[in-house]
Amino acid sequence: MRRTTVTKARWTAGVVAGAVLAVGCGGGGVASSSPPAATVSPSFGQQAVRGDLDAAIADAGLPAGRTAAGVSSPDGRSAGPGTTEKERKLLALGARLSPCTVSWTSAGPSDSPAEAADPAETRHRLDVVLTGLAARGWKRTGPSEEVPAGEGGTYFTAVYKKRGWTLHARHNSLGTWSQSAATVTQDACFARLTDEERALMTGAG
Repeated sequence: MRRTTVTKARWTAGVVAGAVLAVGCGGGGVASSSPPAATVSPSFGQQAVRGDLDAAIADAGLPAGRTAAGVSSPDGRSAGPGTTEKERKLLALGARLSPCTVSWTSAGPSDSPAEAADPAETRHRLDVVLTGLAARGWKRTGPSEEVPAGEGGTYFTAVYKKRGWTLHARHNSLGTWSQSAATVTQDACFARLTDEERALMTGAG
């Protein structure tokens, strides 16, 4: 597999996957290339968002240290002589969006087989995380959704907002495997994405 494909797949599947969702959040359509009119509080920044998420995760009894502020290249490398133009654009976009994102992923099968073997428990713990976030001022936007995902699996999503940030929570289960995750993005930052940048994130560019 070419490094371009691996880089793009991993980057998109992580933080950027949630970011793409956030581009259209609250507006019901494609975001414009200009910032929204709403004022973003400078006192509630990336570290404050991460603090809320870390505290809610601790309340749920989940392991600490799995939140991340910013967007990193999947292999830790920067652009070099062998980097394609598309890779350079992805790396540059990731660097620009880093101050505007916070992400979290629960333990997967390789980290905790016992936890992964009980999708109901991981789903319950995500509910506890969301309850903790609500107690810290995060307000759910619209109803949560849980739909079948084949082979007895389910896919759950919920969206929360607080002071210019949008949090997309999700839970996937398939057989005995399950995983919870959340991606938080700053609304004003992602509203400035161009059509070309959105296409690049979704793989159409």
